[in-house]
Amino acid sequence: MTDRGLPGRAEAAGPAAPARKGMGPLAMVLAISLALAVGFAVMTLRPQFPVWAQSIGAGLAFIGLLLLWALPGGYIHLGRRSTQREFLDGLTDAIADPLVVIDAKGRAIYANAHYIKLASGAARLTGLDLIYAGFPEFAEPIYTLSQAARDGRAAEREVRIPAGSAAPLALADRPVWLRLLVSPVPGGGTTLWRVQDISADRALQEKAFARLQFIITYLDYAPAGFFSTLPNGRIDYFNATLAGWLGLDVAQSQNGGLSLAEVVGEEGERLMGAATPRPSGVVTERFDLDLRDKAGKAFPVRLIQRADFDAAGKPLPSRSLVIPRDELIERSDSGQRLARFVHTAPLGIAEIGRDGILREANAAFLDLSPGAKRGGSLSSIVAEAERPALERALADAMAGEGTLTVSDVTIAGERPRAVQFTLTRLFVEDDWAIVFALDKTESKALEVQLAQSQKMQAVGQLASGIAHDFNNVLTPIIGFADLLLAKMRPTDPSFADVMSIKQNANRAANLVRQLLAFSRRQTLQPKVHALTEAMSELGNLLGRVLGEKVTLKISHGRDLGLVLVDIHQFEQVIINLAVNARDAMPDGGTLSVRTHNVSVEESRTIAPELMAPAEYVACEVEDTGSGIPPEIRDKIWEPFFSTKEVGKGTGLGLSTVYGIVKQTGGFIFCDSELGRGTTFRIYLPRHYPAPEPAAKAAEKTVAAPARADYTGKGRILLVEDEDAVRAFAIRALSSRGYTVVEADSGERALEIIAADEKGFELILSDVVMPEMDGPTLLRELRKRGIKTKVIFISGYAEDAFEKNLEGQTDFAFLPKPFSLKQLVEKVKVVMEG
Repeated sequence: MTDRGLPGRAEAAGPAAPARKGMGPLAMVLAISLALAVGFAVMTLRPQFPVWAQSIGAGLAFIGLLLLWALPGGYIHLGRRSTQREFLDGLTDAIADPLVVIDAKGRAIYANAHYIKLASGAARLTGLDLIYAGFPEFAEPIYTLSQAARDGRAAEREVRIPAGSAAPLALADRPVWLRLLVSPVPGGGTTLWRVQDISADRALQEKAFARLQFIITYLDYAPAGFFSTLPNGRIDYFNATLAGWLGLDVAQSQNGGLSLAEVVGEEGERLMGAATPRPSGVVTERFDLDLRDKAGKAFPVRLIQRADFDAAGKPLPSRSLVIPRDELIERSDSGQRLARFVHTAPLGIAEIGRDGILREANAAFLDLSPGAKRGGSLSSIVAEAERPALERALADAMAGEGTLTVSDVTIAGERPRAVQFTLTRLFVEDDWAIVFALDKTESKALEVQLAQSQKMQAVGQLASGIAHDFNNVLTPIIGFADLLLAKMRPTDPSFADVMSIKQNANRAANLVRQLLAFSRRQTLQPKVHALTEAMSELGNLLGRVLGEKVTLKISHGRDLGLVLVDIHQFEQVIINLAVNARDAMPDGGTLSVRTHNVSVEESRTIAPELMAPAEYVACEVEDTGSGIPPEIRDKIWEPFFSTKEVGKGTGLGLSTVYGIVKQTGGFIFCDSELGRGTTFRIYLPRHYPAPEPAAKAAEKTVAAPARADYTGKGRILLVEDEDAVRAFAIRALSSRGYTVVEADSGERALEIIAADEKGFELILSDVVMPEMDGPTLLRELRKRGIKTKVIFISGYAEDAFEKNLEGQTDFAFLPKPFSLKQLVEKVKVVMEG
């Protein structure tokens, strides 16, 4: 930005320069032409004039030629200077700021008088870069402005010159602030640089800032607390007085370092934020709250809050004044005590006008719904269908004095809540009523759960009793059918009839097992399994069950935990769910089976009122079918409940699933949406097996040889109250070589044992019998020192009567109904064991 540099503005290129450059050559041509013409004339007329006259004429001609050349070229001025140049110089000098014009090559081509004074120490006219060369504070601003000048942009920067600096325009007693500006000159390829002294403006700003700081100090140490809250709930300003009262650090409590809840508590935050928005309005309210200091001690205050709202009703930063409450005055002021009691009560309490508008409400009431606001309508938070009933209850309350009007409503929201409103008017002259709100959501849920549990328990007991009696009927049917088939050949005409009897009896036995599964009294043989392997083996079977229209997807989580289940029963669970899913997708769809681990923390959010926090292994069965309507979703677990046509289902599929999962110690939940499918989620407790001794583990690897000979010798005492079962068992065991003595009750069995001299090798006893049951018989035998082996037979599961055994475990178990082979095989194994 340097220069071609002329020593002063008078020599700097100005408006006349272009004319001088253009007229010089033309004037030279005219002068030469005239010189030639004069010379030719002198040569022609020389004889007519004397020599001295010729000399004088030649000198005058030469002077005239010089004038002809100098005047048009602008080298000699006659009269006043150019008016345009004078106007420009006067105009730029009138501007109080130094300014200079720089051309495209960075040369200074014009400057006003103030700039020439600024650059008076330079040998020539230069730009600001040379004037302030050597002063570091100017280096970066001038470089930035030079870049803007090259790009043809206007720009400005401010520079502070410290007091006593040697830089031009610096002062010895105080700092100077300069504003450097650059702007392009249109059409000329040049830029205009200006220097403004803004020290006076900065001094005013600093004075105003100092005054503001002084005023803030007043506010910081005012005899009352003050804070400002942003719309997001963070504290933006906290004065020192309030910080001192609460033992907080002022620096940490500024600019969002604290939340409103940390200062006034969660209940206080709800109270302060419960005003109905007023577009472009202001809401000023008072609250009696207890703040908590750093040590957790209550600090009672009266808080006055001003809440502002913009044109759209959105909250703006609020301001709150905090005044301590004198405990002595408060204790003597019953009104203050009552207000404090209302705000801290766990019961929702509100004041409502005749028009249904909430005037005041405590934190418990506001917590019922996010829509509960002071200045808002109470009916707006209630389900629309129940609003007329609430309005009638309010009208009844306003019509009397001291009478209580109760209205059970549902608070609308993402999670609806059952609330009981009790309304009353204290005095006849009041135009408002008191509303007490009791949240009954949890109690209602418990009532529904209790009713459902009682219903399921009653149905389960009924199903269990039916199953037990039915097993007693099926046992002799299956047993005698086996006895007949053992004596018949397949070519016998009656063989097919007997086989049909047995097959139908087995079908009935399967139904009984389903009833027992629902009542959780079936016989399970739980073992440690990994669902990954079990589901992989089940995949082929599921594919055949679902058919070609349904796509099966099975996915497993990583490092899936082990579970303790009866794998055959669990396979039945998945098959039953798959069959229901297939029926819900008649036009095809997708069945997804997924497994994954569930941590303790994750389990807390699933169903906290039902599931205990623990580690689980989850199995999800999801279909894309028609879904289950909400009105029947709670009935799907009930036995014999079915939405299918008559003859297309027993209604025991899901009840069996429910029973198996619950008997295994797990949980099952159903999520469904009409038209979008159903998802069943099963949660089984994760099992961590204890390490077994190596010798015991080796024993398990040796498979027991299959037994083909079921004959034997020995005396067996058969204790059974059902005549048909007893008759079948006697024939079956006698045909295999055993000596069988029968007893129809536990008391009769003890009499036979007491009178017998030979003794028995085995006692085969029913569990459920009149007067003395099987477990009681076993205890009596052990008390008398009789160590005879015992096999219990029952239509219930083994764990259904274990509580009656009082620690006795030396017995075997055979569930009803059993076949001939199952009976003789069990007896053979126990007697030889």
